[in-house]
Amino acid sequence: MGRLVAISDLHVRYPENRDVVERLRPESEDDWLLVAGDIGEVMADIEWTLTLLAERFARVVWVPGNHELWTPKEDPVQLTGEARYQHLVALCRRLGVLTPEDPYLVWEGEGGPAVIVPLFLHYDYTFRPQGTATKAEAMAVAEDAGVICTDEYMIKPTPHPNSESWCRERLALTEARLAAELPEGLPTVLVNHYPLVREPTRVLRYPEFALWCGTERTEEWPQRYRAACVVYGHLHIPRLIRYRGVPHQEVSLGYPREWKPRAAEPGRLVPILPGVGAASR
Repeated sequence: MGRLVAISDLHVRYPENRDVVERLRPESEDDWLLVAGDIGEVMADIEWTLTLLAERFARVVWVPGNHELWTPKEDPVQLTGEARYQHLVALCRRLGVLTPEDPYLVWEGEGGPAVIVPLFLHYDYTFRPQGTATKAEAMAVAEDAGVICTDEYMIKPTPHPNSESWCRERLALTEARLAAELPEGLPTVLVNHYPLVREPTRVLRYPEFALWCGTERTEEWPQRYRAACVVYGHLHIPRLIRYRGVPHQEVSLGYPREWKPRAAEPGRLVPILPGVGAASR
């Protein structure tokens, strides 16, 4: 029987990270791989990575990070917002990679059964700095601290007027699907690029960056949807925490300047089922 393993934030525009990806291998031909976003920004890099991984793993599950939703000037694919996301979904389907738009599959390998739930929810600026009550107040504090996410310049959420509107729509669509399609009684593995609760952001070096790290509206989702584990990335702080009894596993590789000082081998796949957290770094 295979293992369910995960990684995120591969950022393959860096040659060192691309080398790490080229070395990724399953331990068993039955292993499934969860990729929790931020493969890269340019469509050709994303396609190269997913093609490679889909050839090696029995099943690859992908969710978008913020970097996949950027529209870099150097990318021949100049789609933005929803159209860019749908283009990525179509690419994944051509490669046989599962996305947040596909039917939920049940993992029957070691540690199963569990429903694999890939999510695309975006963020809505509700992880605000202490003492602020609105997005405008929070953004002013972030600007004063010199902390503004590049998303503000690189993500165009068309046809939505702003990111929080896109987030509201994604939350509503996802909640409706979960209510209609989630099998009763089975535990889930919730896979999202951003943490589903604010707790993991408490250790950020620049706490104002939490604005671009999720939404308060998913705080109860791990309990509501019977999560055996929440898998996420984005923070580039790979670790396992338990929050309200649920394991939350950050599985990012990160940028070379971040992973090179670590003693652990870069790109080590994190076991989710069985033995969640066994490879926490």
